[in-house]
Amino acid sequence: MINWEGVMPAVTTKFTNEDTLDLQMFEVNIKAQLEAGVHGIILGGTLGEASTLSDNEKRTLVRKAVRIVEGKVPVIINIAEQTTKGAIEAAQKAKEDGASGLMMLPPMRYKADARETVEFFKQTANSTDLPIMVYNNPVDYGIEVSLEMFEELLNDCPNIQAVKESTRDLSNVTRIKNRFGNRLAILSGVDTLALESLFMGADGWVAGLVCAFPKETVAIYELQKAGRHQEALEIYRWFLPLLELDINAKLVQNIKLAEVATGIGTENVRAPRLPLIGEERERVLAIISQGLKTRPELPDYKSLQVAF
Repeated sequence: MINWEGVMPAVTTKFTNEDTLDLQMFEVNIKAQLEAGVHGIILGGTLGEASTLSDNEKRTLVRKAVRIVEGKVPVIINIAEQTTKGAIEAAQKAKEDGASGLMMLPPMRYKADARETVEFFKQTANSTDLPIMVYNNPVDYGIEVSLEMFEELLNDCPNIQAVKESTRDLSNVTRIKNRFGNRLAILSGVDTLALESLFMGADGWVAGLVCAFPKETVAIYELQKAGRHQEALEIYRWFLPLLELDINAKLVQNIKLAEVATGIGTENVRAPRLPLIGEERERVLAIISQGLKTRPELPDYKSLQVAF
């Protein structure tokens, strides 16, 4: 079982200058996330450059993360496959490697209709006992999982337990709560709507800029959960220019630059991605620099994790 709440970083994949997995820097970042008090680790998502990773690399990341976290938080691997057969195989390997759960996108490349998408999720979910969070991101991936589709999935697949809500429609949090109550946990998947979603009843936050700013991200979550909304809002307002780096086609490059600035990452990306250059790079660096200059002093948010 996974307690689908809190801050779950969608971590970046670290690469060496030779374009191999940088497991040393990967461990540095994961340990920084754990120290900040995150509630789970998500591997192989959009930020994790999933489409560029080999099967063996994904398995290596899962095994390494499981060793690092030592059972303190769940390790979740994203499934983004072209075929149902591939998704089922990925779920099986995740279980073998010690993953606690899965995050699942609809079929990749082929734009499945509603019936095909539901069947894709059903067959994969019914092939495993791992808990599953459906990644609902029609803006970037072209397929929306509607409430009617969720109704069928939740009836037939008890291990589908959560949704990464990335429709960018804030009202959808209330629609899901009204329809399913606590049957379907909601984790905001859009950094720039995260606090608003939590205020509306979302259970957690699959975060991006947490990769560079773990303590600030967890502080926002814990403060709002404890009812200290104004304190959470003040940190969030400081954070917003940085969070907007996530809502961008170059989110991987942007966030990796921020990780470099905070000392818990490198800038290396895997081609066809390339590091930022010129005016684009300078603009992002200026946002990061301003954020660091005005970085807020955080209250003792960790004590709230015990109390709530």
